Parts: sequence; C-alpha cells; structure tokens
Amino acid sequence: MATEYGQGYGYGREDGGSTGTGHRLPAALRAPFEARSWREFGYVLLSLPLAIVLFTWTVTMVSLGAGLLVTFIGVPVLAAALAGCRGFGALERARARGLLRLDVAEPEPLRVRGPGALAWIGAVLKSGTSWRNALYALLQFPWAVFSFSVAVSLWTTGWTLLTYPLWFWVFPAYAGQGGLQLYGDEHHSVYLDNPFEITVTALVGLLFTLAVPWIVRALTTVDGLLVRGLLGPSPLSARVVELESDRGVVVDTAAADLRRIERDLHDGAQARLVNLAMDLGLAKEKLQEDPRAAAQMVEEAHGEVKTALQELRDLARGIHPAVLTDRGLDAALSAVASRCTVPVRVEVDLPARPAQAIEGIAYFTVSELLQNISKHSRARSASVDVWRSEDRLMLQVIDDGVGGADVSRGSGLAGLGGRLDAVDGVLVVDSPTGGPTRVIAELPWRAA
Repeated sequence: MATEYGQGYGYGREDGGSTGTGHRLPAALRAPFEARSWREFGYVLLSLPLAIVLFTWTVTMVSLGAGLLVTFIGVPVLAAALAGCRGFGALERARARGLLRLDVAEPEPLRVRGPGALAWIGAVLKSGTSWRNALYALLQFPWAVFSFSVAVSLWTTGWTLLTYPLWFWVFPAYAGQGGLQLYGDEHHSVYLDNPFEITVTALVGLLFTLAVPWIVRALTTVDGLLVRGLLGPSPLSARVVELESDRGVVVDTAAADLRRIERDLHDGAQARLVNLAMDLGLAKEKLQEDPRAAAQMVEEAHGEVKTALQELRDLARGIHPAVLTDRGLDAALSAVASRCTVPVRVEVDLPARPAQAIEGIAYFTVSELLQNISKHSRARSASVDVWRSEDRLMLQVIDDGVGGADVSRGSGLAGLGGRLDAVDGVLVVDSPTGGPTRVIAELPWRAA
C-alpha cells in the first residue's frame, strides 16, 4: 500500500542534506540547503518535459484510436495508447519514489484471460488502471505547467534578488559614479548608488529564498496526491483484495474450528461412550452370573456417562454458549470470568445487544484472552470492559501479569487478530515486559 506523503522526512543528517550547521539552525533557515528541497525542486523541473511527452502521447494516440474505431484498426491503437500510459505510470511512480520518497504500491496487474493478442487488448481496455493512468496524463500536464512556472519564477527571483549586491563586483561598469565608493582609485572604482535600496533588495531576496522550498513542497504534495490517487492501486481493487483475504481467513478459521470439534468429540465424549458401551455389555453378561460385579460395573458406567455429558456441555459451550443466547454478553462474560484462575472484574455498558455474529465474536475474543491470562500471564487480577463508541463495539482486557505478549510471534493472539480483521475489526496489544498487559479489540457495531 502507499505510505503517507512526507512520512519519515526530517531535516538534518537523516535527510542526507544537512549542512555543517546541522540541527543548530531552525528548519526555515536550513530548508534552502537541504537535499530534500533540491530533490523536490528537481522533481518539479522534470515534471514539465515529461508531462509534455505524456500528454502528447495520450491525446494523440487516444484521439487516433477513437477516430479509427469505425475500422478494426482503432481498437488495437487505443489499446496501445493505454499500454503506453501504463508504462509512463510506472516511470512516474519510480520518479516519485526516487525524488519525493513516495512509495506507491504497484497497481493490480493485467488479467489476461486467454492466449493471443485479442485477449491482451481486451484486458488493457477493460483495466481501470489503464484509464486512470490516461486520466493522470491529462491532469498532470496543466499542473506541471503551473508548478514549473511558479517554482522556477520564485526560485530565480529569490536568488537574483539575494545576490543583487554581487552584481556590482561582477559587472562594475554598471555601477553608478555618484554613490558610495567601495574600493579602487579614480580610474577603477566601484560604487553603490543606494546602499539602502540594495540592502532592502537583498532582504527581499532572502525572504523569497527561504519561502521557495516550502512553496515547492506544497506543490509536490499535490503531485504526490495525483500519483497516489491515479497511479497506485484503486481503493476498490484494494478492498476486493482485502475481502478475498478476509474470506480466506474466515474459511480457514471455520475449517480449524471443525477440526477442533471433531478432535474433541473423537478424543473425549466419543471415546468415553465407546468405553461405556463396552462396560455395559460386560455388565449385561455378568448380570446373571455375578450381580454384585455387574452392579459395580453399572455404577462405573454411570460415572462415565456424567463425565461424557460434562464434556459435551463444555463442547457445546465452546461452539455457542446457551447463556450468551439467552442473557447476552454481560452474563456470558461473567460466566467465563468465574472460570478464570485469577479474579476478574467484568463491566459491560451497552445500550442494546449487538448482532448475534458480533456478539459471538466478542464473547470468544474475551474468552480467548482470559484463557491466555490463566495460562501465561501469572497475573493477580484482571478486568474486562465492554462498551459502545459510535459505530464500534469496544473490548478492553487488562491484567497485571508479567507482560511480553506479542502478536508478531505467531501466537494465539495473531490468530485472534486475523479473526477480528476478517470482520473489519482491530486488535491492539500493549504488553511491555514486566507488565501490565492491555488488549483492546474493536468490532463493527450492528444492532440485533
């Protein structure tokens, strides 16, 4: 994705253009000598000739292709015009990356469905990127003319006025003869006609020189917006890619949940029920021969039934607890908190119940976080807060444990963050070493 324009820009040695004064001078005085300012001015200077070439190519080829659409030649000409615009777009992204430090992601590639030139032509003509690159060519040309004119005019004016006193040394023949004598004899002398006028002129030039880098920066900011908006990935395509990724996360999560349920059934309740059936079969055989032994076996089988029922209840609670459906988040989270190994304060402040899907995700998020506290945090206490903020459902879980939780390590927190991201949620973890740990989750609010 594109980074924000100007991100990471700082004056001084990090920018590569610091003068000997370094950070001892204010930014306003360093700006004319910074490498960034000269890169931006170079970008403006290059914009005009490149914009002329790009504008000429686009207008000529698109007009030619549109005019020839009455024949079969117009379609490939129009495709060639758009392909050229895509090539120029790649050049402009590279130029912005090198001079403006603007990192714009590559747009979506052509989706050529099938072999042959016709498939390629169709892909170029149907690609939104191609048409946005052509629109960039049309819009960037007048802006390049304007920014070039403003930048070059102000830059030359500023340096010309600032160096105005030097003209009396460079071209002494143009100095007056009735003013203040600077040096020389009666045959070779240099005069300043009006020292006050020269001083004021130089000061005005200094102001221009100091202001020009910031004006150029404002101009290149608009260039950055054009490059990022028209030459980068379109918001729609980026959203489609994000939704496809989220759909994959949802599918993987559902498959993992099914495998977990199958494993729990196979290793837990199913195994106990198999043992129960075998014990009851043995008890049936011994019922006539040894009623006391049969009664003992039936009693053991009864205990197995209770254990299997408890495991089935736990499994059902893990799928979707009945208390959540019947009484909502407050009661369900209180029940989860009561099973935590540390005391947990639960406060739920919601004006109404959210949609069942959002409510279920919120429940399992807090449940997972409390399990992590029980297993890893070594905390003495914890708290859970749930509230609504405009169109977001907010969850906050805090513990006073040892900290050190990190989403980037690929732990359960990473999987939890992926689940939240699949529904446009956000997971933020603040867990310095030594604690405390604060986890904030956001979910979109949808009323029930």
